[in-house]
Formats: sequence, structure tokens, C-alpha cells
Amino acid sequence: MNQKRRVRVAAVTEIAVGEGRVVEAEGLTLALFNVNGAFYAIDNRCPHRGGPLGEGELAGAVVTCPWHAWRWDVTTGANANNPVVRVACYPARVEGGTVFVELG
Repeated sequence: MNQKRRVRVAAVTEIAVGEGRVVEAEGLTLALFNVNGAFYAIDNRCPHRGGPLGEGELAGAVVTCPWHAWRWDVTTGANANNPVVRVACYPARVEGGTVFVELG
């Protein structure tokens, strides 16, 4: 049985509005984004060729992979051009100035 775990990944002050970064959470590499003060976490690896999504440009809620410009909605994990294609999403919550991601 998988049990959900809450893992600290960043302080709120580490990621400005409109930016993202790569974070580690129990062996997973995630891309964490600040969209107008709300935080979203997705798999960091672009399914196209493995590009680091956390290093991509964020425009609104869409990140562009820095390697080949594939675009992903960070709130749902859906590809902007073909929503059937998705990356994994992980619920992110802010508590006391700290961002936590739920795994499991």
C-alpha cells in the first residue's frame, strides 16, 4: 500500500513569481513553479528528449522546455499542443513560508 508523504522542497522566498527551479524530493527530480503566488510541481523531465522543465521559461502557467520548446501547463501537466500527453503532477502546498510536495 502506498502512503502519501509530504516533503519539504523549498522556501517560498526561493522562487519568485513567474519563475521555476529544479528541486529534489526523495530521489525524484521535480520542476517547481510559482504562478502568481501558487506553487505547482511537475516531473522535471520533458518526455520529448528529457529536457529540464524547471529550467524553462514560464509564461503564465505554461513552461517551455529549454531544449526543444515543447510547452507544458504546470497546473495540470498537460502538453499545450496535445493535452493527451502529460507529465506527472504532484500537489504542492505552502505552510509557514515553506513549500511542500505530496508524494506517493
